[in-house]
Amino acid sequence: MRPVDANVLLKDEALGVEVVMKKIVGALVLLVVGTLLSCSNPANSQVNSASPHTRSWVVSTLAGTGTAGYQDSTVGGGGQPQFNGPEGVEVDSSGNVYVADRNNHRIRKITPEGVVSTLAGTGTEGFVDGAGTSARFNNPIGVALDSSGNVYVADHGNHLIRKITPQGEVSTLAGTAHKPGRTRGESTSAQFNKPIDVAVDSSGYVYVADYHNHMIRKITPEGFVSDFAGTGAAGHVDGPGTRAQFNKPFSVATDSRGNVYVSDEHNHRVRKITPEGVVDTLAGTGTAGSLDHNTGLSAQFYYPNGVATDSWGNVYVTEYRQHRIRKIWSMGAVSTFAGTGTAGNENHISATSAQFNHPTAVATDSRGNIYVTDHHNHRIRKIEYKAP
Repeated sequence: MRPVDANVLLKDEALGVEVVMKKIVGALVLLVVGTLLSCSNPANSQVNSASPHTRSWVVSTLAGTGTAGYQDSTVGGGGQPQFNGPEGVEVDSSGNVYVADRNNHRIRKITPEGVVSTLAGTGTEGFVDGAGTSARFNNPIGVALDSSGNVYVADHGNHLIRKITPQGEVSTLAGTAHKPGRTRGESTSAQFNKPIDVAVDSSGYVYVADYHNHMIRKITPEGFVSDFAGTGAAGHVDGPGTRAQFNKPFSVATDSRGNVYVSDEHNHRVRKITPEGVVDTLAGTGTAGSLDHNTGLSAQFYYPNGVATDSWGNVYVTEYRQHRIRKIWSMGAVSTFAGTGTAGNENHISATSAQFNHPTAVATDSRGNIYVTDHHNHRIRKIEYKAP
C-alpha cells in the first residue's frame, strides 16, 4: 500500500470545505433571489401546489351563468350573459377579453366591467365575410390579438383564418373555405385542415396550430402562408422545424423573444419553437398523466389543450380531461396552478381548491391575471392574485 501524504490530506480537506461553503453561499443567493421575485411578481408567488401562497390566487367567474345559451348583457350592462361551449380566449391591453363562443358560432367581447357583447357572428353556422354581426363562422375555436387591435380567429369548421378589425369588419386572412388541405402560398390559394388556434407575434406574423395536418403554419402580414414546423405526419421528433413532428397540436402562444409554444395534445407534451424554427420539448414525458415535477421533462400531462405565456417567462397549460391548469415555470419546473382534478364548478380563494369542467383555453394579461374558458361550465373564469 502506498503511504499517505499528510500534506495531501490537508489540501483535500481544505478543498472540501471550500466546495461546501460555495454550495451554501449559492443556495442562499438562490433563496434571496427567489424571495425577491415572489414579492415583486405575483405570477411567481406559487412555488408549488402545496405552498401556502396558493391561497392568494383567487378563482372567480368573470361571465356566464353556467347554462348553455346565448345572451349578451342587457342595456346598462346587466342581465345574465350566456355562452355555449366557449373555447378560445384572449385579452387586450385595456383588459377587454375576447372569446370564441364555439357552439354559438360567434366571437364575444367582455369589458373589464364584465359587460358582454357580440363582436362578430350571426349565431348561424356558415361562411360570410362583412360587417361583424352579419358575418358567419363555423365552430370558431382559437382567437388572438395584434398590437393594432385586430382579432384573428381559427375558423375550425371552415378551414380558414379570419380577421376582425377594431371596427368589426370580418375578412378572410388565409385559407380556402370548405376545402381542407395543406397548400402553401398566397392567402386565397393556401389550405388548412381544421385549424384550431392562432397566435400573433410582435412583428404581426400569425402562427396557426393546423390540427389535422400536425403542423404549425406561419402567415406573413401580407397573407403568405408557409410551413413553420412539422412534416405533416403525426409523430414526435425534435429538431429543425421541417423535420420535427407533432401529433395534433392544439394551441399556440408566443413570447416577447419570438419563441412559439405548442400544446402537443396527443403527444402529451408542451413544445417550444425558437425564432429560427428549431423545435424542442419543453415539458412532458410523452406518457399520459398529470404529474408535477421540478424538471419539465419528467413531468406528465394528460392531453394538454390551451397554452399561454406571461411577462415573466412562465407558461400556463390547460388539461381538458383532467380539469386543471398547469404551470411551467421559467426555470423549468411544472406545478398544478389551479383545479382539483375533479370536474365541478367551484370558485375558491385557493386556486388549487377550485373546480373546472373541461377547461379549454387560457390567456394572461399584463398584470398576471389568468383567464380560462371553462367549456362544459359555459363560463369564463378569472384567476387573480390577491394579497392575504
